[in-house]
Amino acid sequence: MQAATAPPEVRFTATAETERYAHKRSRIAIRHASGDRVVAMLEIVSPGNKASRHALRSFVEKAVELLDAGIHLLVVDLFPPGPRDPQGIHRAIWSEIVEDDFRLPPGQPLTLVAYSAGEVKRAFIEPVAAGDTLPEMPLFLEPDRYVPVPLEQSHGAAFDAVPKRWQEELG
Repeated sequence: MQAATAPPEVRFTATAETERYAHKRSRIAIRHASGDRVVAMLEIVSPGNKASRHALRSFVEKAVELLDAGIHLLVVDLFPPGPRDPQGIHRAIWSEIVEDDFRLPPGQPLTLVAYSAGEVKRAFIEPVAAGDTLPEMPLFLEPDRYVPVPLEQSHGAAFDAVPKRWQEELG
């Protein structure tokens, strides 16, 4: 018998391309100079991280695991909340750590949040709106020590590296 190359004849099919997209998310690990252990992570949320309950759940669980392991975290979420994170990514993460009723302020649906993963967990939240200048955000290296991350400057440098044709498309 020869292997078939035509799609199977069935009544229903399903695909999970968005799940695969979630695994392409942007992540930067910061390691300690001695011992090479990870001390902090910067996570840039992608649409795939919010594309399904499973994708969001995986993202939130990973964030909580990092914090529980003492790894500090900076999350940049420039996508509006959806049905799975109606009050944004911070509330989805933080409510797994402590009961919380955090609400995004009206007109600022995007979230920048830095977590200090010391014995006492702390969150430093900066809601923003589309078109706002992105502020510097802390990236903790120790519970009380951080480096400022110039998000607007970094975004501008990355955008400048995009071919002109696509810069015009993106506006």
